[in-house]
Amino acid sequence: MSAETIETLDAGGSLRSEMRRARRRRTLMFVRELSMHPSFLIGATILFVLTAIALLAPWVAPYDPNKSNYSDILMGPTERFWFGTDGFGRDILSRVIYGLRVSLAIGLIVAMLTGILGTILGTLASYVRWLDGLLMRVLDGLMAFPGVLLAIALASALGPSELTVIIALTVTYTPRTARVVRAAVLVAQGMQYVEAARAVGAGHGRIIFRYILANALSPLIVQLTFVFAVSIIAEAIMSFLGVGPPPPAASLGNIIADGRTYIQEAWWVAVFPGIVIAVAVLGLNLMGDGLRDIIDPRHRSER
Repeated sequence: MSAETIETLDAGGSLRSEMRRARRRRTLMFVRELSMHPSFLIGATILFVLTAIALLAPWVAPYDPNKSNYSDILMGPTERFWFGTDGFGRDILSRVIYGLRVSLAIGLIVAMLTGILGTILGTLASYVRWLDGLLMRVLDGLMAFPGVLLAIALASALGPSELTVIIALTVTYTPRTARVVRAAVLVAQGMQYVEAARAVGAGHGRIIFRYILANALSPLIVQLTFVFAVSIIAEAIMSFLGVGPPPPAASLGNIIADGRTYIQEAWWVAVFPGIVIAVAVLGLNLMGDGLRDIIDPRHRSER
C-alpha cells in the first residue's frame, strides 16, 4: 500500500471521526437546551407523572373501576372516595386512572401511525413529482371535513371500539402530518448537500433516509406532539357521544357522559375527568411549544 493511499485513508478516517464528534456535540447541545427550557420541562414532567399513574393503574387505583356498590351511589369526594362515586357507586378516581390509560394509549398509537403514514405520503408526494398532484388532492379532500366530525363519522360506520377510534383518528390527522413532511422534504431537496449526494452517485434510498428525512424529523416530532394532544381530546369527544370504547370499560369521555345526567347534584362525576383531560393536553402542548422553540429559535424571538 502506497504512502499516498495511507494518507488518504487516514484523512478519510479523521473526517469521519470529526463528523461523529460534531454529531455528538449537537446531540448534547440539544439535550442541554431541552433540560433548560421551562415550557418543555413542565410539560414533560406533567406527561411523565400521568404516564406513570396510567402504567401503574392496577397498583395505584384504590378500587376496581367497574365494581358497582349501590350503597355508595353518588357520594361526594371524601377520604374514602377522593373523587366521589358515580350513579352505580363506582369509584371515580379508579375509573379516571384507567380511563387515562385508555386515552394516553390511543393518543400515542394515533401519533405513531400518523407519523409513519404521514412520512410515507409526504415523502412520496414531494420526491416523486408525478404523485404529488394525486396524493395532495386526496389529502385535501380529507382535510376539507372538520377533523372531529370525520372521525365520528368513520367510527360510527365501523362500530364503537378502541380500534375504530384509532383508525378514525389516524385517517383524520394523517393528511395534516403528510403536508408538514412534504413541506420539509421540499425544502431539504434544494439544499446543497442533497445536490452533492446526487452528484457523487448516491442512490434514492440513501438520499431520502440519510439526508432528506433526517431534516424533516424535527418538524415532524413537533407536529406529532400536537397530534397526540388533539387525539386525546377527540377520543374524549367520541366516547362522550357513544362511538368510543364501549362501557363498562372506563374512558375519560364516557365517564363525563355518565355524569351529564346529574351534573347539578353530582358535579364531581364530570369535573374530575375533565380536569385530567385538560392537564394531559396542557402538558403535551407545553412540550410541543418547547420543542418548537428549540428546533426553530425564530419562534422564541417572536414572543
